[in-house]
Amino acid sequence: MTPLRFAGAAAGITLASLGLAWAASDPAPGDDVAVGGATTVYATGQNAFSFPAANLSDPERTRFVIGNSFFKRNWVQAPASTKARDGLGPHFIARSCGGCHTQDGRGQPPDFTKGLSDQPVGLLLRLSVPGRDKAGGPLPDPVYGDQFSNFAVNGVQPEGSITIRYEPQHGRFADGTRYTLQKPLYGFKGLHYGPMAKDVMVSPRLAPQVIGMGLLEAIPEDEIRGNARAQAAAGGPIRGQANEVWDQPSQKTMLGRFGWKANVATVAHQTAGAFHGDMGITSSLFPDETCMPAQKDCLAAPRGAQGKQPEVDDKTFDEVVFYTATLAPPARRNAGDAQVLRGQQLFAQAQCAVCHRPSYTTAEGPFPRLTSKALSGQTIHPYTDLLLHDMGEGLADGRPDFLANGRQWRTPPLWGIGLIKDVNGHTRLLHDGRANGVLEAVLWHGGEAQASRDAVLKFTAEERTALAKFVESL
Repeated sequence: MTPLRFAGAAAGITLASLGLAWAASDPAPGDDVAVGGATTVYATGQNAFSFPAANLSDPERTRFVIGNSFFKRNWVQAPASTKARDGLGPHFIARSCGGCHTQDGRGQPPDFTKGLSDQPVGLLLRLSVPGRDKAGGPLPDPVYGDQFSNFAVNGVQPEGSITIRYEPQHGRFADGTRYTLQKPLYGFKGLHYGPMAKDVMVSPRLAPQVIGMGLLEAIPEDEIRGNARAQAAAGGPIRGQANEVWDQPSQKTMLGRFGWKANVATVAHQTAGAFHGDMGITSSLFPDETCMPAQKDCLAAPRGAQGKQPEVDDKTFDEVVFYTATLAPPARRNAGDAQVLRGQQLFAQAQCAVCHRPSYTTAEGPFPRLTSKALSGQTIHPYTDLLLHDMGEGLADGRPDFLANGRQWRTPPLWGIGLIKDVNGHTRLLHDGRANGVLEAVLWHGGEAQASRDAVLKFTAEERTALAKFVESL
């Protein structure tokens, strides 16, 4: 493992200085192993999600390092001597992007066996009331807004605390093997600004791994819409739907690609929305604080950037967008293993690949806010159709989001899923982390995916293990 140094970077700034190492001597990957095409890196361990796309130029690697700094280091309360990083809050969930996406990876819910000892950071709760805003999106709760903030800066009250309890769901496989799933039930206590609306809708969202986002944005739109057309033409129960969402950077309605309900169209909007909602950091895209009218202490709190908007300037913001968009997906592991190959057959047999479409070729660009050619024309293997699917009542949150209804979720990409334990020390999956591992995630599937779940229920123990091993190889 050899440190990769950035030509033209500021003195001392290298991947090694960020705690990363590069496997420069690995052989050229095969097509099915290089999940991100030429962007793919050979990486395992805690830093597996933190490398830049392998085909970035030296100046682009410098941009990556700068974006990394602002992604991972904490923002501070204003006023502060650190002018480039002040403006945290007044309400917030995390102090940095990396606070939710630890090591650029996946958040986790509280330990099921220990209960909620600390307030969650990588798990947030969306709020809305019936109706649509002027852009067609959800209407915020009139007192607490569109996202619950359980932390606040000094002198401001947090909105309150989240409570979680778990309800066991028992079942058995066809061979008689029993299993128990844990259904989380969410609530609030210590609400500091009075009650929420009586008809408030609550949706939990777990921070996913951040790899490959620029590649997903580079998939041609017609490919994604084509997934929906093909599924409808097949005449079966699987009928994915594209979400149509408001994109703040382009000021128009676009195809949704990101977020658990495909409620965000671009990496730039996702980044600005996270700065705003998760950390209370304003930008030129979201220049107003998240404070609601009833939150007087929040409204009175000092602003960052010496009281001038925005708190994150456009240049810094663009570097964070570039960083987020060019985080490389790691290569597959054990792709030729006999058990993995058997699992791949079973994955197709259970019709999992209908929603988890394996491959695409990205467009030639240009891509908004990205000058890099690294993402262009790459054959990638993310295993997603980026469409909304009815996943049944068991996973329903009852909360619409643009065109998504309360039973629909976006098919999440599967690349990197087997490295989450290395990076983040857990195997919690699905939109709120209720599933402990691949098999539990499958068992939560319903609705359009009911037939696939039923097929897996009939698998032998050896077949179930093989299926999980295949998914973990991605």
